[in-house]
Amino acid sequence: MKVLFIGCGDIAQRAAGQLGSKYSCFGLRRNPESLPPTIMPILADAANAQQLLSVASDNFDIWVATLTPAEFTRQAYQQSYLAVAQAMAETIDTLPKAPKLVIWVSSTSVYGDNDGDWVDETTKPNPVTFSGEILLQAEQIIQKLPCLSSVVRFSGIYGPGRTRLLGQVKAGKGRPKSPEQWSNRIQADDCGAVLAHLMALLESKKPIEPIYLASDCEPVTQHKIRQWLAQKLDVALTPEAVKLGSIRRCNNRLLLDSGFKFSYPSFREGYTALIDDQTGAD
Repeated sequence: MKVLFIGCGDIAQRAAGQLGSKYSCFGLRRNPESLPPTIMPILADAANAQQLLSVASDNFDIWVATLTPAEFTRQAYQQSYLAVAQAMAETIDTLPKAPKLVIWVSSTSVYGDNDGDWVDETTKPNPVTFSGEILLQAEQIIQKLPCLSSVVRFSGIYGPGRTRLLGQVKAGKGRPKSPEQWSNRIQADDCGAVLAHLMALLESKKPIEPIYLASDCEPVTQHKIRQWLAQKLDVALTPEAVKLGSIRRCNNRLLLDSGFKFSYPSFREGYTALIDDQTGAD
């Protein structure tokens, strides 16, 4: 199977690394020179429908879009997520043969604030930020494609290079126990594994749902995870009151029912491995 990774950043590269020899991986980027040798580089702008059509004429079986905006602004999100979704739709409408599967990486921010309630794939999105709004608009474009598509909504991604929470805990920044500030997260390797899992479902001709919520098996409050990390790191925390963001708890049952198995089913396994890696690097 020929896989076209559009954007082809860290998560896409982790997914490609988990695919077997049956897959040929190609990475479309504006700066593809940094890609690993296992991914064939393609220099193009995915937001440019003409360039994308030229690339797509090579008949890829699977398209996987993992995009990273240049900055956290409305314009950057529109130029990334929205523009690429529109270019993909235009391109696929033009192609004589559509891909067998399109995987689009999105975010749980499309849900908005749920006051700590559980959310899943059936929960109606109600974004409260410009990023969530644009992500939802892009999802809706992808879901109208004339081929099989699946939107993957990742929660907070952590792992190598994504250590903001660890840094805050090392600096002694805690959170109050009340009000509860629920958080949801997924380790970066598991993100890549989710994408590889969906491709394996296609290969084995198993059903693929239009949306998957991809988050680990244990939502946790900011207070609890910081206390746990502080104990692991042997640091003292000072609770800091911060403005509450969108609060929700993510239910990953649909993903689990599809046969997916987490390498890091909770923050405990994931952060233990991350701390061990950092300790070994010191």
